[in-house]
Amino acid sequence: MFKQQFRVRAMALACVVGLPFTLLGGTASAQAYPARPISLVVPFPAGGTTDVLARALGQELSKSLGQPVVVENKPGAGSTLGADYVAKAAPDGYTLLMGAVHHTIATSVYKSLHYDFQKDFAPVTTVALVPNVLVVNPKLDATTVQGLLKLAQATPGKLTYGSNGMGTGQHLIGAQFEQQGHVKLLHVPYKGSGPLTTDLLGGQIDMSFDTITPVLAHIQSGKLRALAVTTDQRSAALPNVPTMQEAGIKPFNMGTWFGVLAPAAAPADVVTRLNAEMVKIIHSPDFSRRMAEIGAVPIGDTPEQMRARIGADTANYAKLVKDAKVAIN
Repeated sequence: MFKQQFRVRAMALACVVGLPFTLLGGTASAQAYPARPISLVVPFPAGGTTDVLARALGQELSKSLGQPVVVENKPGAGSTLGADYVAKAAPDGYTLLMGAVHHTIATSVYKSLHYDFQKDFAPVTTVALVPNVLVVNPKLDATTVQGLLKLAQATPGKLTYGSNGMGTGQHLIGAQFEQQGHVKLLHVPYKGSGPLTTDLLGGQIDMSFDTITPVLAHIQSGKLRALAVTTDQRSAALPNVPTMQEAGIKPFNMGTWFGVLAPAAAPADVVTRLNAEMVKIIHSPDFSRRMAEIGAVPIGDTPEQMRARIGADTANYAKLVKDAKVAIN
């Protein structure tokens, strides 16, 4: 009898003593993320704004999390191949997407996407907003938006503009410009800003509506000519360049946001951790300075705010896609 009571008391004591270690073990498990390198997928080639932002964020995030953040470029199909890859990745927080406004447009443009951008992803945070800018090769005889419109009206369908692919922000901005300027241009899709900018500098295409980041240095050096920014406010990086509305195309207010997303089933605590670390980086003075240098405006919002942004843009661009008759099977 005595031995049995002793065994019961010993077992009870062991449970009580072991309880803190069990709790600590559970806490340690929750805090273990990340235990290995994280992949940040960029759905465009190296050199474009998405890639530049991903590398700037990844560099600081590596320090913050204590694990390498490896940027992987998976371009193609107007940014949808990279998105599809992440949507189907293990939802463990180790594969993330540097998404953009392009993905909200693709929802209406591509009729056979194998993912749902609003359902298959968990938003983490919007990293930055970057104005787009209408730039032309200096050899083109147009120094203003109105001059470009006159040239385009005189040669319908002859002037070319490049984009990062069918259904991307640059493509839709070009389509909007055609509609509101009453002109016809020839759209030339590329896989990303790198090859697009190379051809624009070489004169293989006449203009683009790309984000400021990949063309800023070329504008400053005179290798490209900026005619207007596409947002309703001038860019601090190009203070002397008018807005499209100031140039006579009204209304016109279109820019490009970039943000990080995880697969939809990613653990809530992992998304919360990633958001906290990224927002801290995005709001830091050093990161803000780096964003200013490339013409970007840092955001750093909550997952809920980013989800609302995605929903609103998906609805807004659906109308523009329909009006511009842009569709890919």
